Amino acid sequence: MNDVPTQMGSNVTTPLPLWEGPGGGSVYKIGLIGKAHGVKGELSVQIDDDVFDRVDAEYLVLKLDGILVPFFMEEYRFKSDSVALIKFDGIDTQERARELTGVEVYFPRELAEQEEDAELSYSALVGYKLIDDNSGNEVGTIAYVDEQTINIMFELEDGRLIPASEELIVDVNQQERTITLDIPEGILDL
Repeated sequence: MNDVPTQMGSNVTTPLPLWEGPGGGSVYKIGLIGKAHGVKGELSVQIDDDVFDRVDAEYLVLKLDGILVPFFMEEYRFKSDSVALIKFDGIDTQERARELTGVEVYFPRELAEQEEDAELSYSALVGYKLIDDNSGNEVGTIAYVDEQTINIMFELEDGRLIPASEELIVDVNQQERTITLDIPEGILDL
């Protein structure tokens, strides 16, 4: 593997476009690389998604200098519910691992959506079109899912916030990447 360029983390809240990598398709953000762990290239990765509970993956996608690059994993284990220790192929020293500190970590949608009945995390819904069940109209595209409070919210690309309560979700169509939501009256007028 060639030298890995360094990358300072950035706050990307919109979905990334299609990328050219194993299998093609799009990706969604699942975490951020923290510091090197040990001297053999293992990395501490803050994971904001439960995708590893549902799907086996051979690789993750890292955003290096604005370019999406697949990195194959030799092994991984969880240190806590939200921190994984990951060893990537070709990253064999602490110095090489440090070069990846602050890099954003993405997961391929094609792997997360392999099964038709697969339960998707809220993070995986970024980029889906939101459809109002009452009118049948497209409301917008989900740019971010705010899970920081008890009331989960979809933030649309135009900045509007829509409640993302499971009780309001009527349908999730993975093929069309749409979510039909029973949007409470008046919410769209705010």
